[in-house]
Amino acid sequence: MQEQIGHHGEFYQLDMEMAFATQEDVFEVMEKVMYETFNKFSNKKVAEYPFPKIAYKDAMLKYGTDKPDLRNPLIVEDVTDMFQDMEFNAFKGKTIRAIRTPNVSDKSRKFFDSMVEFATTECEAKGLAWVKMLEDGSLQGSIAKFIDDEHKNRLTQITGLAQNDAIFFIADKENMAVKIAGMIRQELGKRLELIDESAYKFCWIVDFPMYELTDEGKLDFCHNPFSMPQGGIEALNNKEPLDILAYQYDIVCNGIELSSGAVRNHDTDLMIKAFEIAGYTKQDIEEKFRALFNAFQYGAPPHAGIAPGVDRMIMLLTEETNIRAVIAFPMNSKAQDLLMGAPRQCN
Repeated sequence: MQEQIGHHGEFYQLDMEMAFATQEDVFEVMEKVMYETFNKFSNKKVAEYPFPKIAYKDAMLKYGTDKPDLRNPLIVEDVTDMFQDMEFNAFKGKTIRAIRTPNVSDKSRKFFDSMVEFATTECEAKGLAWVKMLEDGSLQGSIAKFIDDEHKNRLTQITGLAQNDAIFFIADKENMAVKIAGMIRQELGKRLELIDESAYKFCWIVDFPMYELTDEGKLDFCHNPFSMPQGGIEALNNKEPLDILAYQYDIVCNGIELSSGAVRNHDTDLMIKAFEIAGYTKQDIEEKFRALFNAFQYGAPPHAGIAPGVDRMIMLLTEETNIRAVIAFPMNSKAQDLLMGAPRQCN
């Protein structure tokens, strides 16, 4: 579902900007709106607010995505350290994620092989290792012979592995291990029918990093460059850029991001310093963001906001898997309106 929600063209949003507001003020207003809207227009159970707040770092670790579907109870665990001394070349020097799935030891070899095939064909994974614990406590599976009693005990402590459970392992570079683990988690939830289809579960993703490194190793903004850094100018002056967090937040429902929001940066000195860290000069800001920069010269109150997409809300409420199904005149993937024949192709 997450890959089918993009759409070219018009969109509708429930936009709110609040003066002299904190992040928590935005949450308080938006949670009530979401809860009452979904309660009114659906017979499904809507999780009550306050919605869970999950730090971006924790979301990427536990769910492999910053858009977690909390209807799925499976959790991703980091087991990298415990396998560093393991005599298994496929794990050496790699980030290792583990996903425990309960009560699946009765699944046939075909089930496990099909998950390996999904990982290699749909997730760009080089493979997918797995073990299951039998009723006598022994391990069976593709890498069972490499896991001695010491590693088995440590694995049990970290993941809660018990009789009749299985564990799937992802080993790759860190960014790929995170991505693949998230996809495997969601696919396991579907195949094992663990996802609660009778509910809407919301959460906030918070504490996004202010900066990140690009593939070329350049420092750049991670999310929204006009957000307020946590710690203000002191953080910008004294902290390592990759350690600076921002007052940015996403509201997510059933694995779908409904909106991003932020406490806005309203201070020109902060703005100049924040962009300077990412390699921009004051002249760059004045030229590229002239309207905003000029407006701030006259003073702007502290403010925060968010604008959830109405189309995405309707898509969830109607249980559609593609946002085009709830748009009157949807465009195709080439941004063409086939009904109106637009844009017209001229020779």
